[in-house]
Amino acid sequence: MSKLATSIVLGATLLSTNAQATIVEFVTSVGNIRVNLHDQTTPKTVENFLSYVEDGDYQDTVIHRVEPNFVVQGGGFKYKDGFDHDAIDTEDAVENEPKLSNVKGTIAMAKIAGNPNSATSQWFFNINDNSANLDIQNGGFTVFGQVIEEDMAILEEIEALSRCVNSFGATPMVDFTNDQCSSGETPTYDNFVTISRIDIIDATEVTDTDLPKTPNTLINQPTDGDTDNNNSSGGGGSLFWLTLLTGLGLLRRQK
Repeated sequence: MSKLATSIVLGATLLSTNAQATIVEFVTSVGNIRVNLHDQTTPKTVENFLSYVEDGDYQDTVIHRVEPNFVVQGGGFKYKDGFDHDAIDTEDAVENEPKLSNVKGTIAMAKIAGNPNSATSQWFFNINDNSANLDIQNGGFTVFGQVIEEDMAILEEIEALSRCVNSFGATPMVDFTNDQCSSGETPTYDNFVTISRIDIIDATEVTDTDLPKTPNTLINQPTDGDTDNNNSSGGGGSLFWLTLLTGLGLLRRQK
């Protein structure tokens, strides 16, 4: 585990429903999550994310990884029998834009360890203040939106679910016990946290100036090499060495 040169804890910033910018709504099997996007602050990342939304690539995808007190991750796989999910088709990677801090209630892009400019379709919700780690690791992780405050309860429900450890990570499960996981029983579609679609519910553009934002002040701090921390307890960095290329680079799975 690499040591961070500094450990600054920044306050969480959950936006109010009055703020305006492009707002998208994740329609999940647990409940809906609205996210206000930073169109102006991270324009390349927002454009990249919305291209997947508009193409319908996130339809019938699964939340494939949850690390309690750390992240909820998705955007990579469509449901297929059991844990034999299909990777969604990805476009060219987007340039990293590590301008904002990975505080609680933000959404950011996942990427490959050692490659800051490798984000494609996968994203994660910060369910804790991960700024001291993720603002500096691997060139910093690009925060491109904020969850509307009252919808954090849905992420907390997902976080509290039991999890099955598999090749995709520790996957949250609905009505599927740890005993069923360990016995090798095959889960069905209804046992997963699924995203039926992501809707654009407010297409207001270039107005995120008024959104509450926490800047990434750690990005230029010195580090002890590439901080590929593989200890996910308490907010470690295994989130991103999990994105190892497999085959043609479409699959991103945890070891």
